[in-house]
Amino acid sequence: MLAKRIIPCLDIKNGRTVKGVNFLGLRDAGDPVELATRYSLEGADELVFLDITATNEKRKTLVELVRAIARNINIPFTVGGGIQSVEEIEDLLHAGADKVSLNSSIILEPELISRSAARFGSQCIVAAIDARRHGDSWNVYTRAGTIDTGLNVLAWCKEVAKLGAGEILLTSMDRDGTKSGFDNVLLSKIAGSVSIPLIASGGAGTIEHCIDAVTNGHADAILAASIFHFREIEIGYLKQAMNQAGIPVRLVA
Repeated sequence: MLAKRIIPCLDIKNGRTVKGVNFLGLRDAGDPVELATRYSLEGADELVFLDITATNEKRKTLVELVRAIARNINIPFTVGGGIQSVEEIEDLLHAGADKVSLNSSIILEPELISRSAARFGSQCIVAAIDARRHGDSWNVYTRAGTIDTGLNVLAWCKEVAKLGAGEILLTSMDRDGTKSGFDNVLLSKIAGSVSIPLIASGGAGTIEHCIDAVTNGHADAILAASIFHFREIEIGYLKQAMNQAGIPVRLVA
């Protein structure tokens, strides 16, 4: 079994790291370069940078900030927010990103996945999906969670995998920032339906939540923000606990 990954997430607004609940009520969480550097030193497996208002504000991701972060870390780095073209993906990869996260743009133009995967390789393309429960199913939301596309999450996950995405970053809007645990029912449904890696996002509050997302949700990676930003859980301690629970992880030296 491949090692499960621990991935801190930097949600960026106006050049600062922010965090909210259910995509609302954002509060400042620190300088993104300082946080990125800390996470790289503390043993994070990867880092995700999401310019969360880029799409709604119709501007490009902050390339210079991406470049500054990339200079200070030595772990894989995924960047997302407002990316709409193969050319923008190329610019971000040249700035130091290892992968890009695509969300709103691939709803409007699904072929961007296949074109980008053909150009840069599927390993560079992460399909980010924001999901909210509707009765017994979940819908895909776009534009920082403000628009219900009407798309069924499970069907969309299968489609992005078919188009060539290398992995899926699945965020439960219902659980985001609540620290009430991941939506393991949704995660397990997706994990059982696609063959590409699944990153669980939304709801991390305790070590047990992270363990459950892997053992019950069958996630390949855990993404979290608040618990790491505010030092509620240390990355090294989380990895030790997961290892003791029989979950393969890359332990911090």
